[in-house]
Amino acid sequence: MILPIYIYGQPVLRKVAEDITPDYPDLKVLINNMYETLDSSNGIGLAAPQIGLPIRLVVIDLDVLSEDMPEYKGFRHAFINAHILERDEENTDSSEEGCLSIPGINEKVVRPTRIHVKYMDEDFNEHDEWIEGYLARVMQHEFDHLEGTMFVDRVSPLRKNMIAGKLKGIIKGNFRAAYRTKIRR
Repeated sequence: MILPIYIYGQPVLRKVAEDITPDYPDLKVLINNMYETLDSSNGIGLAAPQIGLPIRLVVIDLDVLSEDMPEYKGFRHAFINAHILERDEENTDSSEEGCLSIPGINEKVVRPTRIHVKYMDEDFNEHDEWIEGYLARVMQHEFDHLEGTMFVDRVSPLRKNMIAGKLKGIIKGNFRAAYRTKIRR
């Protein structure tokens, strides 16, 4: 089932998400619904708060980029109870990011190119690993959602000031998106 994407201004997007247990109701169905929602919105990552659930669940599908980045062929994973343990601040990269919850805004964000993460897979097997490159950027963006942080919080103060009007417009519903959305009423 395709779920609506919660848009900037929704309180759930600013909450710190909670860990879940293997007995979370209909978890496999929820994960499948998140993939379906992601596919229909042409995104590469989706965090549970973006569909209104304050839980630590993220799905990432980089297979759609495999023509340009063959290393991500078949990469489609769910990350449960995901946490960033450490960021390698020695090496950073500035790259443009966008977000399904902030339609129409793309900004450059500086992020570490290597992070240490801990998460559970769909079968609740624990993973503790260092991630590098583009996947590290995507994970940081999505895992930020689990902390109530959005990419616009990480842009320079000058750029944040320049897009403030657009963000206020989004809160009021002044945006276009080619997918189902849910705005704050």
